[in-house]
Order: sequence, then structure tokens, then C-alpha cells
Amino acid sequence: MTAAVHEVAEGVYAYEQPPGGWCVSNAGIVVGGDGALVVDTLSTIPRARQLAETVDKLAAGPGRTLVNTHFHGDHAFGNQVFPPGTPIIAHEDMRTAMVSTGLALTGLWPRTDWGEIEVTPPNVTFRDRLTVHVGERRAELLCVGPAHTGHDVVVWLPEERVLFAGDIVMSGVTPFVLFGSVAGTLAALDRLAELEPEVVVGGHGPVAGPEVLDANRAYLQWVQHLAAEAADSGLTPLQAAREADLGAFADLLDAERLVANLHRAHEELLGGPGRDAMEIFAELVVYNGGRLPTCLA
Repeated sequence: MTAAVHEVAEGVYAYEQPPGGWCVSNAGIVVGGDGALVVDTLSTIPRARQLAETVDKLAAGPGRTLVNTHFHGDHAFGNQVFPPGTPIIAHEDMRTAMVSTGLALTGLWPRTDWGEIEVTPPNVTFRDRLTVHVGERRAELLCVGPAHTGHDVVVWLPEERVLFAGDIVMSGVTPFVLFGSVAGTLAALDRLAELEPEVVVGGHGPVAGPEVLDANRAYLQWVQHLAAEAADSGLTPLQAAREADLGAFADLLDAERLVANLHRAHEELLGGPGRDAMEIFAELVVYNGGRLPTCLA
């Protein structure tokens, strides 16, 4: 259970968990005033406790404010390790999604040491944007979904030009939009590029610069192209994924996500109701040679 802590600006830290694949996400720590703002809280109780210990070492005081970028458990299951009454901020739809989804993620990988998780939803919600002051530092919380999910939030530090992008951005890891939108993610990436960040901390993978936005855009545009070709040829998303040459994207972790991304792109192209998420996940397993994708949490 290793993590690398990078100070990406004075008092601003990326909590990076390599290699960044399934359930191994990043967090952020912004220090100021009498405490810290924590961006996402990881997937398992042991990992979340290690994050909390790191925050305690870095923070200027006891105050804690949490932000959840979206509802997936690998970014929010750790909420409970922070003191009762800690403000937990998220988009208003994220709270609903987190409560309704519950511990579903743990059912995909039952052998993972999740710990005794109690779903701890946000207690402060907003719709479009919210400013949080961390001492003299200003953090802008912006809703830019639907993208990775229907209600993604990023944390933007305008003075430091540091962007905590959640799972809208993956670094060296295959993007995943099963619960969101390909077109929406492309629009979100354009909006994030307009901020002109100098440091981008994605939801998974190494800390990067603004070029990671272009890398994610290129992949998703390729997915749209594949989906259009598949529709013309009468191929299913799974068939199209199997025939696809990954090319420039062959080195990305978790290549099997292509199947889910093609399903979403296919639905956006042709309309109609979406397939059940668990049925699509079963196709990821088929693409992966019958093996369940590895959860490293």
C-alpha cells in the first residue's frame, strides 16, 4: 500500500497512488489557515486511514473539509475515517447517487480488503459552483459534468493554477465513461483547458501537465470514430473493441474499458436506452480473456 506525496505548489499536495488502475485513485491535500481541504478519500479503510495520517502531518491545524469529485466508492468510501461533523462537499446529485449505489463496488471485487465501510454521504451540496476558502487560499469547486459521471466536480486553485480533475482526467490510464458521457467528457476537457492549468492531478495515474487533457481528448475522439465505424458495419461494441488496433493507446492501463466506452459512444450516436452496467462489465471480462480486471486496492 504505497503512495507518493508530491508538493505541486506551496502547501498543495497530490496524493498519488501508483499504478493508478482499478480502485487505486489519487487524492489532493490543500493546506491553509487552521487545517486542510482534502480532495477525495480513496477506496478502502486502510488506504483512507493512511491518507488521513498524511493530512495530519501536513495540515496547519485540526480543521478538515472534504470534497468528493463524484460518487464512485474508490473516491468516497474513505469519508468515514475523518472526524464526525467534518464538512463533506459534493454536487447535490452525487449525494443521491452515493446513497443509492451503496457498497456496489465491493461486490465486484469481494476479496479486496475494503474494511468495514459505512457509506458516509456529503453533508454540504451545491449545483454549479462553490468557493471554499482554505485560509487565504481560494479553491473553486466547479461542476463540469456529465462527463465521467452525470455530476463531476473539479477543484481549481486559480492562484496556483493547479487542477484536481477527478476521473474526468486519467493519466496513463484508459478513460472510463460508462456512467457518464463521451461527448460530455470532451466538452468538460475543453472547459478545463480554458482554465489554463499548469498542474493537473487526475483521478488515477501520475501527476501531469496540461498535455494530459489533450491525451484524454485524443482517446475519446478515437472512441467516437470507432463507434461510428462499428455502427456502419453492424458491429456490437464488444466486437468493435476486439477488432480495434489500440495503436497509440496500447500502453494505457485497463484497456478493457474500451468496451464500456464504445457502449456509451454507440448510445450517444444512435440513441435508445442504455444497457445495464453489470451486463457491460461482463463484456469487459470477456474482452479481458475471461478474467476479471485486477483491483489493486
